[in-house]
Amino acid sequence: MQSIAVVNQKGGVGKTTITLGIAEAAAASGLKVLVVDLDPQANASSGLGIWNGTPSIDDVMAEPRAGSASEAICRSRWPEDGPLPDLIPGSHLLANREPLLAADPVGAQDRLKLALAGVAHDLVLIDCPPSLGLLSINGLFAAERAVIVTEPAAWAADGVDLIHNTVQRVSGRLGTPRLGGIIMNRVGRTRDNRYWSEQLRERFGSLLLPQIQLRAAVAEASGQSTTLRALGKRPGAAEAAAQFDALWDALSTDQTHQGALESQGTPHKRQLLLLTREGVAMAGYDPNRPRPTDSGSFIGLPGDPLVSHPEPDSQKTQQDEPESDPAAGAEDETSPTLQSVPQTAPPLDRRVPMMAVLGSICGLALFLLVWRRLLGRRR
Repeated sequence: MQSIAVVNQKGGVGKTTITLGIAEAAAASGLKVLVVDLDPQANASSGLGIWNGTPSIDDVMAEPRAGSASEAICRSRWPEDGPLPDLIPGSHLLANREPLLAADPVGAQDRLKLALAGVAHDLVLIDCPPSLGLLSINGLFAAERAVIVTEPAAWAADGVDLIHNTVQRVSGRLGTPRLGGIIMNRVGRTRDNRYWSEQLRERFGSLLLPQIQLRAAVAEASGQSTTLRALGKRPGAAEAAAQFDALWDALSTDQTHQGALESQGTPHKRQLLLLTREGVAMAGYDPNRPRPTDSGSFIGLPGDPLVSHPEPDSQKTQQDEPESDPAAGAEDETSPTLQSVPQTAPPLDRRVPMMAVLGSICGLALFLLVWRRLLGRRR
């Protein structure tokens, strides 16, 4: 079974469109495809013709149980005479599930991986939400490869580095997912599109997969909850389907990015090597180090247990030493610290709204007095 997570913490770049396009191309090639809608917006489910499907992915994530995903699989409602992937429906209840996952100190990050155990599909596509929270981390933990979707625009291009770093941090801990590539979606013909496309090519080079052009037929297929092939002679539908076929061919061969992670030819490729497991070890980064409880740099992942670190010997010796006189220049014990600074703003003074009310009443009375005198003069 192959598993691919489609990710980007930036919303609106077309992750769901790419997921459905790959699902159509892979199913058309004869593979048994499963789409996991891990986004609380459930757009992948509606794109496959399923609304408010039950059981949903929220039921799957409700408890850590091996193989529970098999109970939520349903058939999509695409045309029967074309590619027909399976689906684990999404649910808006996932938005409330994420904070509940954080209460699980052991299985918060790999609950989806446990649930997908035993799934008998050739390809599992995980449509991750536009965030870096526990739902996306679950998607990355459950996937063998991750593909990053972006578009040739300023804000979307800037977010690629952040999600790429997150993928590599998870990979440095587990060995998976491996970066499957970066997909440029909605590539248009404007001057701004051309500029950012060139910027992405310069920054990521051979990491880029075949791009998807901006076409009205793609949006029309999503809006009608159907496939590109079902649009028939709709202008641009055949060309869009061919681009998704080329994208799936690049992913299925799995050779696009082998040289990029092993080569050091460009500065960006050297940075990618540094972020692999060997590079992480060379840099002295411990991926198993727990997250700090109060301050310091954030080196963990969402869902990591909060573990207090033992104090270094230098701090212990300083605490064992007798306290120095505050007059000699040492800091007083009452000096502000991270714990002593109030974390919430104090309540507002209730006299402030009362003064505002009184001021409004006085202003209204003055207005009425002036208005009455003007009426008296006219008479």
